[in-house]
Amino acid sequence: MSIKKKLGMGVASAALGIALVGGGTFAYFSDVEATNNTFAAGTLDLAVNPTTIIDVSNLKPGDWMPRTFKLENNGSLDISKVLIETDYTVEGTDEDFGKHIKVNFLRNEDKSGVLLPSNVIVSKTLYELKTMSPDAVKNLSHSIFAEKSGLKAGTNDKLAVQFEFVDNGQDQNEFQGASLQLKWTFTAEQTKGEKR
Repeated sequence: MSIKKKLGMGVASAALGIALVGGGTFAYFSDVEATNNTFAAGTLDLAVNPTTIIDVSNLKPGDWMPRTFKLENNGSLDISKVLIETDYTVEGTDEDFGKHIKVNFLRNEDKSGVLLPSNVIVSKTLYELKTMSPDAVKNLSHSIFAEKSGLKAGTNDKLAVQFEFVDNGQDQNEFQGASLQLKWTFTAEQTKGEKR
């Protein structure tokens, strides 16, 4: 065998020996554990019961209409606010019928004080309410007997409202046969994030 071959065989043998020794040098015990983690988002599910709060015909100036309804939190998350947005359409007259339909009060019975009721809305026409977004579940009374603001998951609040076709003491013939379709949109907002 030539010297080059002998030298090449020696280098290859040395490399193999170093690899075997080195492999044994880094041997260690091991153990493996895995975790299973979940991030599941909660739900906001607001319901209005009944879905039609008022449906009345044959109105005349001076009529008033008391009604009650519930806001229900059917979700898994607490609600901090329920904002009310007012919109309506008028048919049968060129006048704005919403300026003559007034919400005398909208009161959250569960958030109201015992001695002095606190109203979410006080004496506003539908026309005026179009530019407002009152919170239907806010405790405005600050009474210790009333529930705190918001709507906890699985609970409901009872609300009382009174509408009035205002008699302004003048000729209101332009509203004969007219109708107004009121749309109240209730928008629920979550509570603030928290350490979990």
